Amino acid sequence: MARFVVDIVEQLDLSDLTSDYSRGGKQAYHPAMLLSLLFYGYATGVFSSRKLERATYESVAFRFVAANLHPDHDTIAAFRKRFIGHLGGLFIQILMMARTLGVLQLGNVSLDGTKIKANASKHKAMSWDYANKLEQQLQEEVAALLARAEQADEAEPDIGLDIPEELKRRRDRLDAIAAAKEEIAQRAAERHRAEMAAYEEKMAARAAKEAASGRKPGGRPPQEPQPGP
Repeated sequence: MARFVVDIVEQLDLSDLTSDYSRGGKQAYHPAMLLSLLFYGYATGVFSSRKLERATYESVAFRFVAANLHPDHDTIAAFRKRFIGHLGGLFIQILMMARTLGVLQLGNVSLDGTKIKANASKHKAMSWDYANKLEQQLQEEVAALLARAEQADEAEPDIGLDIPEELKRRRDRLDAIAAAKEEIAQRAAERHRAEMAAYEEKMAARAAKEAASGRKPGGRPPQEPQPGP
């Protein structure tokens, strides 16, 4: 599971983190490593920054995730607080990538969508509508993980990883991750097209109202949707 998480994080766009990351007076740890450490810890029930620090010495899996480095608990906590606005979205991307690859359980996070009342797709790929519903479910799970991290919960439940056989070889896994990225990007483009159509319809309605009344409509104009996953 540790290797799986690191492989996915390596494929994510972390420019928002790296562009805002300064070295300061102490040795800097790459944001990708700290993101992987936080996600792996939270997904396996390790929420305390002090426990995460200790795990980088005592656990082989955590040593792998941390690249055999040992960020102290102050560094881990500061990273979480500094980038809390980004972490939720990045965690969702990790979980959606895993689910697209066919993983149904990532540590303590369920990805099988059993809470969703939706018709099962006949295709392996998730539909855009189903993916959006699953994303809402995962947002709730991520919010719960981040809340427990804030409280430095001491519980450490059992961990597990349900991964298909064909993803256990790294070369095959990287190819599959690349394909999953492309699938997610295609869904994002589909969503953006739908959002743009709705946006243009609203803007046309505002223009028609302004032409009829001779005055600008009240309230804020709708925001133009942004592309991207």
